[in-house]
Amino acid sequence: MAGRVDALYFLLLGVSIFFALLIAGLIVYYAIKYRRRTADEIGARIHGGMALEVTWSVVPLLITMVFFVWGASVYFAMARPPEDTLNIYVVAKQWMWKFQHLDGQREINELHVPVGRNVKLIATSEDVIHDFFVPAFRTKVDVIPGRYVSAWFHATKPGRYQIFCAEYCGTRHSGMTGQVVVMEPTEYQTWLSGGAPEGSLASAGEKLFQDLACITCHRGDAQGRGPVLQGLFGKIVELQGGGTVFADEAYIRESILMPGAKITAGFQPIMPAFQGLISEEQLLQLIEYVKSLQAQPQNTNK
Repeated sequence: MAGRVDALYFLLLGVSIFFALLIAGLIVYYAIKYRRRTADEIGARIHGGMALEVTWSVVPLLITMVFFVWGASVYFAMARPPEDTLNIYVVAKQWMWKFQHLDGQREINELHVPVGRNVKLIATSEDVIHDFFVPAFRTKVDVIPGRYVSAWFHATKPGRYQIFCAEYCGTRHSGMTGQVVVMEPTEYQTWLSGGAPEGSLASAGEKLFQDLACITCHRGDAQGRGPVLQGLFGKIVELQGGGTVFADEAYIRESILMPGAKITAGFQPIMPAFQGLISEEQLLQLIEYVKSLQAQPQNTNK
């Protein structure tokens, strides 16, 4: 996005410089041309000037509309990640960045990604508001506790690119930095092959799902006391009392921590709250496990 952001920025800068010089120049020109030459000289009073009024109303309107349309197109492009993204979870904590790859690989203050690939970051904070900022990518997003926010980038050149926290978050805010390491695809696969000994994020979530006895209520045969999670992610969920909600990462997170906030239609509010009982990393594991369930085939044998 850097090229598009820079093009818009330089347009704004160029127009600002042009009108600043034009207005300053006209002020000087008219101050000299229409200066008072004698002590008793009085200028002629001018009434009206419709053409001038229309001009200085319409021209700025057209210029600002160009800014608006161009800026909106860049904003929507930055706010809507493509479909084929490499998803990586980010957890901000005073004063570090923790990254979790879907295959289980974990990193602190260093993020390895392949060049030429759309990368989507799903971020949250464990404590206060932080801001994930990679100036080289023009990627910047507030990371808010209790909420998932997303941002995406497409690195076009291998190298190391600095990460900053752009929101004051405490006494060591200036030290909350890191690096995005952009690698060639083959090098990235070599790095990734080290993997995590405990397996992928989804497999860790499946184990935690069983350890927490979630499987006793959320069964796959629709006979449990909780909703079926198979194919839940990305669907519209009907709620008690009417209304619906889109089952994304934020909804799954809320349903785990505060299950009474949005109760699925046809079920009772019997699920215990896990607020304070599981960590952010465990939340990510459970969320990724629920997301992975949609890919499991249904058994059609009678």
